[in-house]
Amino acid sequence: MSITNKGDNLDRYLLGRQLMVLILVFLINFCGDPIKDATLWGLPQWFTDIFFYIGFAMILFTCMVGQLNTQVNASLYMIDYVNNYVALLTFWVAMGIECSGILHICYVVKAIVIAIAARAFKSNEEARSCCGSIFFWFRVLFSFSLLTFSFVVTFAALIEGKTEMWEGVPNFAAIFIFFVMLIIVGLLEGMQIAFFAVAKLHESERGVNSNKFAKLTCDVLYNKRDGLNLPGFMIGRQLCVVSCYFFIAHFTTQKVEEGDSNVLNLPDAVQAFLNTGLCGALLTTVFGSVSWQLVADAFPFAFLSTPLTYIMLRICLLLEATGICNGAWVLASIHKNLAGFQDDDIHIGTAEERAAQRRKDGAGRDNDLFALTGADGLKSV
Repeated sequence: MSITNKGDNLDRYLLGRQLMVLILVFLINFCGDPIKDATLWGLPQWFTDIFFYIGFAMILFTCMVGQLNTQVNASLYMIDYVNNYVALLTFWVAMGIECSGILHICYVVKAIVIAIAARAFKSNEEARSCCGSIFFWFRVLFSFSLLTFSFVVTFAALIEGKTEMWEGVPNFAAIFIFFVMLIIVGLLEGMQIAFFAVAKLHESERGVNSNKFAKLTCDVLYNKRDGLNLPGFMIGRQLCVVSCYFFIAHFTTQKVEEGDSNVLNLPDAVQAFLNTGLCGALLTTVFGSVSWQLVADAFPFAFLSTPLTYIMLRICLLLEATGICNGAWVLASIHKNLAGFQDDDIHIGTAEERAAQRRKDGAGRDNDLFALTGADGLKSV
């Protein structure tokens, strides 16, 4: 935690983590892609098509096993959840991805959004040195070049029909659906940021009376079901986002049939790399995730004021109401018992106890930090 809270490291981790999540989803899609004309247990063809060829089974598995159940435990048992070497390894991998410069174009997007919003740029670190600035802008140029290459080869593969797109879908339809999926993912990513930003404000400060859809959205989120619609949205949103990720993976993962030429006649080694779908992961991270999050952070009320936001909110709540992802709660309980997670209050005391000891609730740097101790439990450092 001492490393995470140092300077702007948390922002760096979040940026690297976003691409890491997309890479894992694309690789899961790559590994779980069924063999052509495969059958399973004599199940009907329509059932096989929906759950295996379209990927609904993989979507549910990834959503409940890989995301929702861990988010439940991480939100309830924060200290125990990060008190292990897996969390430390994940942190350093994400930091390594950010340091590589692959996503440095996002810092330019951030600067543009801040300038449009007429906000001051905030940093917890000192200004870069001359060498630091040269290294930074070199990585920005590298990121821009990589992003441009990814866009060109992905778009060319879609036009040539050399992707994992399902049979029968025209090439022009695949291109259209790809951009629609990017917009939906971006909208959902931005909604998450905007909803939590507005949730911190008093109802009188939300300034939603001037817009019909903003008023409807806030009323559903914060005034219905005793405020449970916000976490309900997060569950439905996760299912929507994961579904879009898998669909985009199908659209952008390249596949060259035997005897066909490579995309843009690129060398075989380059084509082998493109077949992993990692270029699509980069495009989705920048255009379908980080950019929208930055815009939503700068203009949260603008996100609330669109009819698309209200429509997507209702769709996410409908998905959550079906109970299709309720298995995540069972998995979370099993994981919690196996790992022996305990409430944060056991380690750092309740809010009242911390206040009595002049510790500010939520100010992690004022509390004792904990070392990784393996099987020996927590110990202060």
